[in-house]
Amino acid sequence: MSVPSATSFLYSMKLGFLFASLLTALAGAADFDLLITNAQIADGGGGPLVQGSIAVKGGRIVAVGVVEGSADTVIDADGKVAAPGFIDVHTHSEDICLIPAAENFLRMGVTTIITGNCGHSRTDVAKFFQEIEESKVSLNVATLIGHGSVREEGMGGSFIRAPNAEQLAVMKGLVDQAMKDGAVGLSTGLIYVPGSFAKTDELIALAKVAAAHDGIYVSHMRYETVRIFEALDEIIRIASEAKIRAEVSHIKLSGPTAWGKAHEVLAVLDKARGEGLKITQDQYAYTASSTGLRQTLPDAALEGEHADFVARVSDPKKKAEIIAKMAEMRARQGRKDYGYAVIARCRADPSLNGKTIPEAAKMRRGADTLEDQIETIIEIEKQGGASAIFHGMSEEDLQIFLKHPLTMIASDGGPRRLGEDVPHPRSYGNNARVLGRYVRELKLLTLPEAVRRMTSLPAQTFHLKDRGMLKAGAHADIVIFDPEKVTDPSTFDDPHHYAEGFEHVIVNGGVTIRDGKLTKKRSGGPLRMGQ
Repeated sequence: MSVPSATSFLYSMKLGFLFASLLTALAGAADFDLLITNAQIADGGGGPLVQGSIAVKGGRIVAVGVVEGSADTVIDADGKVAAPGFIDVHTHSEDICLIPAAENFLRMGVTTIITGNCGHSRTDVAKFFQEIEESKVSLNVATLIGHGSVREEGMGGSFIRAPNAEQLAVMKGLVDQAMKDGAVGLSTGLIYVPGSFAKTDELIALAKVAAAHDGIYVSHMRYETVRIFEALDEIIRIASEAKIRAEVSHIKLSGPTAWGKAHEVLAVLDKARGEGLKITQDQYAYTASSTGLRQTLPDAALEGEHADFVARVSDPKKKAEIIAKMAEMRARQGRKDYGYAVIARCRADPSLNGKTIPEAAKMRRGADTLEDQIETIIEIEKQGGASAIFHGMSEEDLQIFLKHPLTMIASDGGPRRLGEDVPHPRSYGNNARVLGRYVRELKLLTLPEAVRRMTSLPAQTFHLKDRGMLKAGAHADIVIFDPEKVTDPSTFDDPHHYAEGFEHVIVNGGVTIRDGKLTKKRSGGPLRMGQ
């Protein structure tokens, strides 16, 4: 009989000790990582609230309802509403790695954002996702591949034409690679240069590439004015010919001449849906938009490089043509001047932030006549441009769009730093405004229905797997809020205020907001197609 060596004997003893330690640890281990008790559960499906608990383990929900067992962390919801983390399908968050906490989103219950909207995105999606992983962001971040960015990369600085065959092939390749790397679809911004110069056939060709990967086509349509029905025809044609799901970005009617047509717009979309197309829409809860001040200028003035614009406005004849086109644009919208536009961020002259264009003209030129306003706009663009807020929608149209069951809630905002510039308040308060004003005060929507528009509907629309519902197996993105206290103190004049009433926010099982305070937990990351 062989005698074990001292070394093998000690090794066996060590294994035995480790096994015994493991059994002891398992015997004393908690059943769950996190247990939320005493909650009014809005599961995301739109049904009535149900009293119960939610158990989380390994970043996933493992039980909902009557739950027994221990947990490492217990949160007593104290009768507040527990809902799936909100999914904001329309953001501009390409700079998320610079503001990884994204506290403005978290504090209005948003746990997942989709960026790359309106045709502008990072074209190297793999690199973007790698940077997100390295930055330890607090949110789940998905992206679309932006047509405008693809067009710019594929065609260089000359946009006022169709791409040739070689350029279109490059653009298709960029979309294809982005989809392989995890983009959830293709976006267009057809009021923006260079997207505004694209013909429908080009968009169909690229949408077909996205469709081959089960992506969605998301469009800031070509027109939101009295010509909106032309734009609707285009998005319907693209959805039909490319055989792709489609989304109307931030559905709205801009300018007094377009107001009152909300029912007609929805009728066109409902007809297309009745014919078998899958088309949805998203909306923010404000009657003002926000984009570049350059949108007050005609597209042809902006074609090419910045130096080309400067050269055009330095030529008296070409400048006169630009000013004449600006007059046509105002007439279509029913505008007499630019008093509806407020500067949000002017890098060249921050003193203009928060000022209307007439006020800016008065500051810069000593007068606020229409001519002075136009000269101020041109001068600001020459100096690098500015972002602006445009007050241009009617509350009645907003409410009609909001009541439609296929309207999702989306901010059209981005991550914000407190006190920086004078941005649109939607980045701070959009979801809170819906829950406070349109659910609690006006009763336009029920609370479960509003939650559905922020959770399961966007998850289903963008094919975000196992998100948007509170059910066993789903990713543990959860928000707990007080429906009687939810409010949006952020305003146009004083935007830098976080939403109130959101007490706890959980992202992939990590508690990022606890008792109303931001924690150091960063459990978000890139969200690729199908995840």
